[in-house]
Amino acid sequence: MKKFWYFFYNLVIIPAGKIIIAFSFLYNKKIRTGINDRKKLFENLIIDLAGIDRKKKMIWFHSASMGEFEQAKPIIEQIKKEKDFNIIITFFSPSGYRNSLKYPYADIISYIPFDTPFLTERFLNLVRPSITIFMRYDIWPNMIWQLEKKRIPYFIVDATMRSNTKRYWPVVKDFHKILFAGVTRVLSVSREDASNFEKFGIADSKIKVIGDTRFDRVFQKSLQAKEKKLFKDDFFVGKKVFVLGSSWENDEEVMLPAIQTLMKYDKNIIVIIVPHEPTILHIETLEHQFYRKYSTIRFSLLNNYNNERIVIIDSIGILLTLYSYAHAAYVGGSFKQGIHNVLEPAVYGIPVVFGPKIGNSLEANVLVDKGGAAVIHDKKEAYRLLRKIFNDEFFRAKMGNICAAYVKDNIGATDQIITEIFKFV
Repeated sequence: MKKFWYFFYNLVIIPAGKIIIAFSFLYNKKIRTGINDRKKLFENLIIDLAGIDRKKKMIWFHSASMGEFEQAKPIIEQIKKEKDFNIIITFFSPSGYRNSLKYPYADIISYIPFDTPFLTERFLNLVRPSITIFMRYDIWPNMIWQLEKKRIPYFIVDATMRSNTKRYWPVVKDFHKILFAGVTRVLSVSREDASNFEKFGIADSKIKVIGDTRFDRVFQKSLQAKEKKLFKDDFFVGKKVFVLGSSWENDEEVMLPAIQTLMKYDKNIIVIIVPHEPTILHIETLEHQFYRKYSTIRFSLLNNYNNERIVIIDSIGILLTLYSYAHAAYVGGSFKQGIHNVLEPAVYGIPVVFGPKIGNSLEANVLVDKGGAAVIHDKKEAYRLLRKIFNDEFFRAKMGNICAAYVKDNIGATDQIITEIFKFV
Protein backbone atom coordinates (compact mmCIF):
# COMPACT_ATOMS: atom_id res chain seq x y z
CA MET A 1 0.00 0.00 0.00
CA LYS A 2 2.84 2.40 0.80
CA LYS A 3 4.35 1.82 -2.66
CA PHE A 4 1.02 2.59 -4.27
CA TRP A 5 0.72 5.92 -2.48
CA TYR A 6 4.36 6.74 -3.15
CA PHE A 7 3.89 6.32 -6.90
CA PHE A 8 0.46 7.98 -6.92
CA TYR A 9 1.81 10.99 -5.04
CA ASN A 10 4.87 11.37 -7.28
CA LEU A 11 3.28 10.49 -10.61
CA VAL A 12 -0.08 12.25 -10.15
CA ILE A 13 -0.10 14.76 -7.27
CA ILE A 14 3.36 16.27 -7.80
CA PRO A 15 2.92 16.84 -11.60
CA ALA A 16 -0.53 18.34 -10.99
CA GLY A 17 0.94 20.60 -8.32
CA LYS A 18 3.65 21.76 -10.71
CA ILE A 19 1.04 22.73 -13.28
CA ILE A 20 -0.93 24.70 -10.68
CA ILE A 21 2.23 26.45 -9.47
CA ALA A 22 3.21 27.30 -13.06
CA PHE A 23 -0.12 29.04 -13.66
CA SER A 24 -0.07 30.71 -10.23
CA PHE A 25 3.43 32.04 -10.92
CA LEU A 26 1.92 34.48 -13.42
CA TYR A 27 -0.43 36.27 -11.03
CA ASN A 28 0.41 35.27 -7.44
CA LYS A 29 3.26 37.38 -6.08
CA LYS A 30 3.77 35.18 -3.02
CA ILE A 31 4.23 32.03 -5.11
CA ARG A 32 6.47 33.90 -7.53
CA THR A 33 8.65 35.07 -4.64
CA GLY A 34 8.89 31.57 -3.17
CA ILE A 35 9.97 30.07 -6.49
CA ASN A 36 12.53 32.77 -7.24
CA ASP A 37 13.99 32.61 -3.72
CA ARG A 38 14.44 28.85 -4.00
CA LYS A 39 16.59 29.07 -7.13
CA LYS A 40 19.70 29.31 -4.96
CA LEU A 41 18.41 27.19 -2.07
CA PHE A 42 21.09 24.52 -2.30
CA GLU A 43 23.86 26.91 -3.24
CA ASN A 44 23.13 29.01 -0.14
CA LEU A 45 22.70 25.91 2.01
CA ILE A 46 26.13 24.54 1.04
CA ILE A 47 27.75 27.88 1.87
CA ASP A 48 25.95 28.13 5.23
CA LEU A 49 26.80 24.55 6.20
CA ALA A 50 30.45 25.17 5.46
CA GLY A 51 30.52 27.80 8.17
CA ILE A 52 29.32 25.68 11.09
CA ASP A 53 30.87 22.97 13.24
CA ARG A 54 29.57 19.72 11.76
CA LYS A 55 30.75 17.76 14.81
CA LYS A 56 27.79 19.19 16.70
CA LYS A 57 24.39 17.58 16.44
CA MET A 58 21.95 19.27 14.08
CA ILE A 59 18.31 19.84 15.01
CA TRP A 60 16.02 20.83 12.17
CA PHE A 61 12.85 22.86 12.84
CA HIS A 62 10.34 23.37 10.05
CA SER A 63 7.46 25.86 10.11
CA ALA A 64 4.97 26.74 7.40
CA SER A 65 5.14 30.44 8.17
CA MET A 66 5.56 33.04 10.93
CA GLY A 67 2.70 31.90 13.14
CA GLU A 68 4.08 28.38 13.48
CA PHE A 69 7.61 29.72 13.90
CA GLU A 70 6.48 31.79 16.90
CA GLN A 71 5.49 28.49 18.51
CA ALA A 72 8.93 27.04 17.76
CA LYS A 73 10.90 29.92 19.27
CA PRO A 74 10.56 28.98 22.97
CA ILE A 75 11.78 25.47 22.16
CA ILE A 76 14.71 26.66 20.06
CA GLU A 77 15.83 29.24 22.59
CA GLN A 78 15.64 26.81 25.49
CA ILE A 79 17.61 24.18 23.57
CA LYS A 80 20.31 26.75 22.84
CA LYS A 81 20.54 27.51 26.55
CA GLU A 82 20.90 23.87 27.53
CA LYS A 83 22.85 22.25 24.67
CA ASP A 84 25.55 23.22 22.19
CA PHE A 85 23.61 22.08 19.14
CA ASN A 86 23.33 23.47 15.64
CA ILE A 87 19.85 24.66 14.72
CA ILE A 88 18.57 24.86 11.16
CA ILE A 89 15.19 26.47 10.53
CA THR A 90 13.19 26.12 7.33
CA PHE A 91 10.00 27.70 6.04
CA PHE A 92 7.58 26.99 3.27
CA SER A 93 6.35 30.56 2.85
CA PRO A 94 8.37 33.62 1.76
CA SER A 95 6.91 35.71 4.58
CA GLY A 96 8.24 33.34 7.23
CA TYR A 97 11.63 33.03 5.58
CA ARG A 98 12.22 36.70 4.85
CA ASN A 99 10.98 37.96 8.21
CA SER A 100 13.18 35.54 10.14
CA LEU A 101 16.55 35.94 8.45
CA LYS A 102 17.96 37.85 11.43
CA TYR A 103 16.69 35.46 14.09
CA PRO A 104 19.75 35.14 16.37
CA TYR A 105 19.18 31.63 17.73
CA ALA A 106 19.37 29.90 14.34
CA ASP A 107 22.62 28.74 12.80
CA ILE A 108 21.03 28.35 9.37
CA ILE A 109 17.75 29.68 7.95
CA SER A 110 16.48 28.26 4.67
CA TYR A 111 13.45 27.34 2.62
CA ILE A 112 12.31 23.76 2.64
CA PRO A 113 12.79 22.41 -0.89
CA PHE A 114 9.84 21.50 -3.06
CA ASP A 115 8.63 18.03 -2.16
CA THR A 116 10.17 15.80 -4.83
CA PRO A 117 12.16 12.63 -4.08
CA PHE A 118 15.37 14.05 -5.54
CA LEU A 119 15.23 17.46 -3.81
CA THR A 120 14.25 16.07 -0.40
CA GLU A 121 16.99 13.45 -0.49
CA ARG A 122 19.57 16.04 -1.52
CA PHE A 123 18.45 18.33 1.30
CA LEU A 124 18.77 15.63 3.96
CA ASN A 125 22.12 14.43 2.63
CA LEU A 126 23.46 17.97 3.07
CA VAL A 127 21.85 18.86 6.39
CA ARG A 128 22.11 15.45 8.10
CA PRO A 129 19.77 16.33 11.00
CA SER A 130 19.83 14.26 14.18
CA ILE A 131 16.12 14.94 14.59
CA THR A 132 13.41 16.85 12.72
CA ILE A 133 10.68 18.93 14.33
CA PHE A 134 7.62 19.82 12.26
CA MET A 135 5.56 22.59 13.86
CA ARG A 136 1.81 22.02 14.03
CA TYR A 137 0.88 20.47 10.71
CA ASP A 138 3.21 21.36 7.81
CA ILE A 139 4.55 17.95 6.81
CA TRP A 140 5.48 16.79 3.31
CA PRO A 141 5.16 13.16 2.09
CA ASN A 142 8.46 12.77 0.22
CA MET A 143 10.36 14.44 3.03
CA ILE A 144 8.67 12.13 5.54
CA TRP A 145 9.52 9.06 3.50
CA GLN A 146 13.13 10.17 3.13
CA LEU A 147 13.40 10.71 6.89
CA GLU A 148 12.05 7.21 7.47
CA LYS A 149 14.45 5.76 4.89
CA LYS A 150 17.40 7.43 6.63
CA ARG A 151 16.03 6.50 10.07
CA ILE A 152 15.97 10.09 11.24
CA PRO A 153 13.40 10.58 14.05
CA TYR A 154 10.76 13.23 13.43
CA PHE A 155 8.22 14.90 15.69
CA ILE A 156 5.04 16.84 15.05
CA VAL A 157 5.00 19.45 17.81
CA ASP A 158 2.15 21.69 18.95
CA ALA A 159 0.19 19.24 16.85
CA THR A 160 -3.44 20.00 16.05
CA MET A 161 -6.04 17.96 14.22
CA ARG A 162 -9.63 19.15 13.93
CA SER A 163 -12.51 16.75 14.26
CA ASN A 164 -13.98 17.94 10.93
CA THR A 165 -10.70 17.82 8.97
CA LYS A 166 -10.83 16.73 5.35
CA ARG A 167 -8.06 14.29 6.20
CA TYR A 168 -10.80 11.95 7.45
CA TRP A 169 -12.31 11.62 4.00
CA PRO A 170 -12.11 7.90 3.10
CA VAL A 171 -9.31 7.86 0.50
CA VAL A 172 -7.47 10.80 2.07
CA LYS A 173 -7.55 9.08 5.45
CA ASP A 174 -5.91 5.96 3.99
CA PHE A 175 -3.12 8.11 2.60
CA HIS A 176 -2.53 9.81 5.96
CA LYS A 177 -2.45 6.49 7.78
CA ILE A 178 0.52 5.57 5.59
CA LEU A 179 2.04 9.01 6.02
CA PHE A 180 1.85 9.05 9.83
CA ALA A 181 2.91 5.44 10.27
CA GLY A 182 6.56 6.23 10.89
CA VAL A 183 6.21 9.33 13.06
CA THR A 184 8.38 9.24 16.19
CA ARG A 185 6.22 11.47 18.39
CA VAL A 186 3.05 13.50 18.03
CA LEU A 187 3.03 16.10 20.80
CA SER A 188 -0.47 17.53 20.72
CA VAL A 189 -1.91 20.67 22.27
CA SER A 190 -5.01 18.99 23.69
CA ARG A 191 -6.61 15.64 24.49
CA GLU A 192 -9.07 16.18 21.63
CA ASP A 193 -6.23 16.68 19.14
CA ALA A 194 -4.53 13.54 20.44
CA SER A 195 -7.72 11.54 19.99
CA ASN A 196 -8.07 12.82 16.45
CA PHE A 197 -4.52 11.72 15.61
CA GLU A 198 -5.26 8.28 17.05
CA LYS A 199 -7.87 7.81 14.31
CA PHE A 200 -5.01 7.46 11.83
CA GLY A 201 -3.81 4.34 13.60
CA ILE A 202 -0.82 5.97 15.30
CA ALA A 203 0.26 3.96 18.33
CA ASP A 204 -0.79 5.42 21.68
CA SER A 205 2.82 5.33 22.84
CA LYS A 206 3.76 7.82 20.13
CA ILE A 207 1.12 10.42 21.05
CA LYS A 208 1.42 12.68 24.07
CA VAL A 209 -0.68 15.64 25.18
CA ILE A 210 1.87 18.33 25.96
CA GLY A 211 0.11 21.66 25.51
CA ASP A 212 0.79 24.71 23.38
CA THR A 213 4.08 26.63 23.37
CA ARG A 214 2.20 29.77 22.38
CA PHE A 215 1.42 30.22 26.08
CA ASP A 216 5.13 30.08 26.91
CA ARG A 217 5.98 32.42 24.06
CA VAL A 218 3.40 35.05 24.88
CA PHE A 219 4.38 34.96 28.55
CA GLN A 220 8.06 35.45 27.68
CA LYS A 221 7.24 38.30 25.33
CA SER A 222 4.99 39.96 27.90
CA LEU A 223 7.87 40.11 30.39
CA GLN A 224 10.06 41.73 27.75
CA ALA A 225 7.27 44.08 26.71
CA LYS A 226 6.85 45.46 30.20
CA GLU A 227 10.43 46.72 30.04
CA LYS A 228 9.72 48.80 26.94
CA LYS A 229 8.65 52.43 27.33
CA LEU A 230 6.40 53.39 24.46
CA PHE A 231 4.73 56.17 26.46
CA LYS A 232 5.87 58.48 29.25
CA ASP A 233 5.26 57.10 32.74
CA ASP A 234 2.42 59.51 33.50
CA PHE A 235 0.81 59.35 30.06
CA PHE A 236 -2.22 57.30 31.15
CA VAL A 237 -2.59 58.51 34.74
CA GLY A 238 -6.31 58.80 35.55
CA LYS A 239 -7.27 57.27 32.21
CA LYS A 240 -9.05 54.08 31.19
CA VAL A 241 -7.28 52.59 28.19
CA PHE A 242 -8.96 50.53 25.50
CA VAL A 243 -6.84 48.91 22.76
CA LEU A 244 -8.43 48.04 19.44
CA GLY A 245 -5.87 45.47 18.34
CA SER A 246 -5.00 44.34 14.82
CA SER A 247 -8.24 45.72 13.39
CA TRP A 248 -9.59 45.34 9.88
CA GLU A 249 -12.26 47.57 8.35
CA ASN A 250 -14.89 44.94 9.21
CA ASP A 251 -13.94 45.23 12.90
CA GLU A 252 -13.88 49.02 12.80
CA GLU A 253 -17.35 49.26 11.25
CA VAL A 254 -18.74 47.69 14.42
CA MET A 255 -16.33 48.94 17.07
CA LEU A 256 -15.73 52.60 16.16
CA PRO A 257 -19.36 53.72 16.63
CA ALA A 258 -19.45 51.87 19.98
CA ILE A 259 -16.17 53.48 21.01
CA GLN A 260 -17.39 56.97 20.13
CA THR A 261 -20.56 56.51 22.15
CA LEU A 262 -18.53 55.17 25.08
CA MET A 263 -16.19 58.18 24.93
CA LYS A 264 -19.16 60.52 24.94
CA TYR A 265 -20.32 59.27 28.34
CA ASP A 266 -16.92 58.55 29.89
CA LYS A 267 -14.43 61.40 29.58
CA ASN A 268 -11.57 59.30 30.96
CA ILE A 269 -11.55 56.79 28.12
CA ILE A 270 -8.53 56.88 25.83
CA VAL A 271 -8.37 54.57 22.82
CA ILE A 272 -5.36 53.09 21.06
CA ILE A 273 -6.20 51.86 17.56
CA VAL A 274 -3.78 49.38 16.00
CA PRO A 275 -4.72 48.70 12.36
CA HIS A 276 -3.74 45.30 11.06
CA GLU A 277 -2.40 47.04 7.97
CA PRO A 278 -1.26 50.55 8.96
CA THR A 279 -1.18 51.96 5.44
CA ILE A 280 -1.43 55.69 4.91
CA LEU A 281 -4.88 55.26 3.36
CA HIS A 282 -6.13 53.20 6.29
CA ILE A 283 -4.80 55.65 8.85
CA GLU A 284 -6.30 58.63 7.01
CA THR A 285 -9.64 56.81 6.85
CA LEU A 286 -9.55 56.30 10.62
CA GLU A 287 -8.70 59.95 11.22
CA HIS A 288 -11.57 61.02 8.98
CA GLN A 289 -14.06 58.94 10.99
CA PHE A 290 -13.18 60.87 14.15
CA TYR A 291 -12.93 64.27 12.46
CA ARG A 292 -14.72 67.03 14.45
CA LYS A 293 -15.77 64.47 17.07
CA TYR A 294 -12.60 63.48 18.91
CA SER A 295 -9.04 64.58 18.34
CA THR A 296 -6.57 61.99 17.11
CA ILE A 297 -2.79 61.72 16.97
CA ARG A 298 -0.49 59.29 15.24
CA PHE A 299 1.93 57.31 17.36
CA SER A 300 4.87 58.68 15.35
CA LEU A 301 3.88 62.23 16.36
CA LEU A 302 3.51 61.66 20.10
CA ASN A 303 6.11 64.34 20.84
CA ASN A 304 3.37 66.78 19.86
CA TYR A 305 0.76 65.19 22.11
CA ASN A 306 -1.92 67.59 23.32
CA ASN A 307 -4.43 65.47 25.25
CA GLU A 308 -5.80 63.68 22.19
CA ARG A 309 -8.08 60.81 23.17
CA ILE A 310 -7.42 58.65 20.13
CA VAL A 311 -3.91 57.35 19.42
CA ILE A 312 -3.54 55.69 16.01
CA ILE A 313 -0.57 53.37 15.68
CA ASP A 314 1.26 53.89 12.39
CA SER A 315 4.03 51.35 12.94
CA ILE A 316 4.22 47.58 13.34
CA GLY A 317 5.59 45.11 15.86
CA ILE A 318 4.48 46.79 19.10
CA LEU A 319 0.97 45.43 19.65
CA LEU A 320 1.90 43.07 22.48
CA THR A 321 3.50 45.95 24.37
CA LEU A 322 0.50 48.20 23.74
CA TYR A 323 -1.79 45.64 25.36
CA SER A 324 0.23 46.06 28.57
CA TYR A 325 -1.20 49.58 28.93
CA ALA A 326 -4.81 48.49 28.43
CA HIS A 327 -7.68 48.03 30.85
CA ALA A 328 -9.50 46.02 28.16
CA ALA A 329 -8.85 45.03 24.56
CA TYR A 330 -10.57 44.04 21.35
CA VAL A 331 -8.85 41.45 19.12
CA GLY A 332 -9.31 41.98 15.41
CA GLY A 333 -10.01 39.61 12.56
CA SER A 334 -13.11 38.33 14.32
CA PHE A 335 -15.50 40.11 11.94
CA LYS A 336 -13.46 39.15 8.88
CA GLN A 337 -11.92 35.71 8.33
CA GLY A 338 -10.71 34.59 11.74
CA ILE A 339 -9.54 36.08 15.00
CA HIS A 340 -5.93 37.00 15.70
CA ASN A 341 -3.99 36.04 18.84
CA VAL A 342 -6.19 36.40 21.95
CA LEU A 343 -3.40 35.29 24.29
CA GLU A 344 -1.47 38.52 23.71
CA PRO A 345 -3.94 40.68 25.65
CA ALA A 346 -5.07 37.87 27.97
CA VAL A 347 -1.57 37.44 29.42
CA TYR A 348 -1.88 40.89 31.02
CA GLY A 349 -5.02 39.95 32.93
CA ILE A 350 -7.49 42.21 31.12
CA PRO A 351 -10.94 41.50 29.62
CA VAL A 352 -10.83 40.50 25.97
CA VAL A 353 -13.58 41.28 23.47
CA PHE A 354 -13.99 40.09 19.89
CA GLY A 355 -16.45 39.40 17.10
CA PRO A 356 -18.16 36.10 16.21
CA LYS A 357 -15.59 34.53 13.87
CA ILE A 358 -13.53 32.61 16.40
CA GLY A 359 -13.71 29.06 15.04
CA ASN A 360 -9.99 29.17 14.27
CA SER A 361 -9.06 29.82 17.91
CA LEU A 362 -9.43 27.27 20.68
CA GLU A 363 -8.19 29.88 23.17
CA ALA A 364 -10.92 32.36 22.25
CA ASN A 365 -13.63 29.74 22.72
CA VAL A 366 -12.18 28.58 26.04
CA LEU A 367 -11.95 32.13 27.36
CA VAL A 368 -15.57 32.79 26.41
CA ASP A 369 -16.66 29.62 28.21
CA LYS A 370 -14.65 30.59 31.29
CA GLY A 371 -15.97 34.15 31.33
CA GLY A 372 -12.72 36.00 30.64
CA ALA A 373 -13.72 37.04 27.14
CA ALA A 374 -16.93 37.97 25.39
CA VAL A 375 -18.27 37.87 21.84
CA ILE A 376 -20.07 40.87 20.37
CA HIS A 377 -22.20 40.79 17.20
CA ASP A 378 -23.16 44.40 16.52
CA LYS A 379 -22.60 48.04 17.51
CA LYS A 380 -25.19 48.16 20.27
CA GLU A 381 -23.95 44.97 21.89
CA ALA A 382 -20.38 46.26 21.68
CA TYR A 383 -21.30 49.51 23.40
CA ARG A 384 -23.26 47.82 26.20
CA LEU A 385 -20.41 45.43 26.93
CA LEU A 386 -17.72 48.11 26.89
CA ARG A 387 -19.83 50.35 29.13
CA LYS A 388 -20.16 47.54 31.67
CA ILE A 389 -16.45 46.66 31.52
CA PHE A 390 -15.33 50.25 32.11
CA ASN A 391 -18.01 51.19 34.65
CA ASP A 392 -17.96 48.04 36.76
CA GLU A 393 -14.50 47.55 38.23
CA PHE A 394 -15.45 44.26 39.90
CA PHE A 395 -16.72 42.86 36.60
CA ARG A 396 -13.60 44.05 34.76
CA ALA A 397 -11.26 42.57 37.37
CA LYS A 398 -13.13 39.25 37.36
CA MET A 399 -12.81 38.88 33.59
CA GLY A 400 -9.17 39.93 33.70
CA ASN A 401 -8.27 37.48 36.45
CA ILE A 402 -9.81 34.62 34.47
CA CYS A 403 -7.67 35.53 31.45
CA ALA A 404 -4.47 35.77 33.48
CA ALA A 405 -5.13 32.45 35.22
CA TYR A 406 -5.84 30.72 31.91
CA VAL A 407 -2.46 31.73 30.48
CA LYS A 408 -0.59 30.93 33.69
CA ASP A 409 -2.19 27.49 34.00
CA ASN A 410 -1.06 26.53 30.51
CA ILE A 411 2.59 27.56 30.69
CA GLY A 412 5.16 24.77 30.61
CA ALA A 413 4.77 22.94 27.29
CA THR A 414 8.27 23.94 26.20
CA ASP A 415 10.03 22.02 28.99
CA GLN A 416 8.03 18.87 28.28
CA ILE A 417 8.75 19.06 24.55
CA ILE A 418 12.47 19.48 25.13
CA THR A 419 12.48 16.47 27.45
CA GLU A 420 11.01 14.38 24.63
CA ILE A 421 13.44 15.76 22.05
CA PHE A 422 16.49 15.05 24.21
CA LYS A 423 15.49 11.38 24.38
CA PHE A 424 16.43 11.07 20.71
CA VAL A 425 19.51 13.28 20.34
